[in-house]
Amino acid sequence: MKHLQIIVIAISIVITSCTLDKTDYEAELIVETTEYIEFEEVTIANNEDYSISIEALNGTLYKGYNEVHLKVINLKTGGSIENSEITFLPILTDANGNKSSCPHEYNLTYNATEGYYKGYVVFTNESSSTVDWQLYIGFNDNNETQSIDEIITVETQTNMNLNMTAFTGNDDEQYFIALVAPQSPSVAQNDLVAGIYKYNKPTSVAGDFPDISQFSYSIVENHTLLLDPRMPEPSMGNHSSLYNEDLTQESDELYHGVVNYTMTGNWTLNFIFKDENQQIIKGTEVSTEFTPGIEGERGELHIDILF
Repeated sequence: MKHLQIIVIAISIVITSCTLDKTDYEAELIVETTEYIEFEEVTIANNEDYSISIEALNGTLYKGYNEVHLKVINLKTGGSIENSEITFLPILTDANGNKSSCPHEYNLTYNATEGYYKGYVVFTNESSSTVDWQLYIGFNDNNETQSIDEIITVETQTNMNLNMTAFTGNDDEQYFIALVAPQSPSVAQNDLVAGIYKYNKPTSVAGDFPDISQFSYSIVENHTLLLDPRMPEPSMGNHSSLYNEDLTQESDELYHGVVNYTMTGNWTLNFIFKDENQQIIKGTEVSTEFTPGIEGERGELHIDILF
């Protein structure tokens, strides 16, 4: 009897140790995803003479990819500033006063039909008591350079289908992959869209703040993102699906592919990131072994999603 008690205790310890630090999949499934299609005002940045309205989907800036629209008004005349050269620089300041940025479109483009300047920003952190984000916006009007800065709030992205990841590649460069679409996937083949960006290491000593040469990012060109989607829950055995397509860059400079979700739930998008010469920058293959009862293996480069 004593030996039986010891065996039962040992089994209990093993079960407990195997379940510690595991993903709480049931709790995650309670989260609902909402698809936002309307641009709304996030905030207004002002100086004495000008007002800049900053818009984003749902009127909120989130960690990850954000398309942004800016409208500039001359407060004295009430007229819109059109076809100006707008610069857009997000700066993060941490608790120690260190400053950094994130992938962003520095020179915004003007949409004459809609009357706004368009760009994007991939925030890498949420705002918090120790992290502040501030936008530095510059433009020209009547041959005079104007500048406005505004503290903004970056919220946690609760929609896991829009997750992102940052990593250092085998080439010692810093990269960022941010999911752009779909916001709300379906049980079907879904068009998968992602932005891929790289930090441009400064080649000179910093000048007066904010010196754009210290906060420069670029869109990664002509690379490939190999895709292997899996369901990592123990009950799912880390199974994959058929009819997926790897992500390649298209004319909008984003990377497009296809992911086939065969059921709702937790999925892991495992990636292998290759350069234009098909050399691996980051990522490892995932075993094809079916593993029921065991949480699924994830590759070196991956993003977890949920719908």
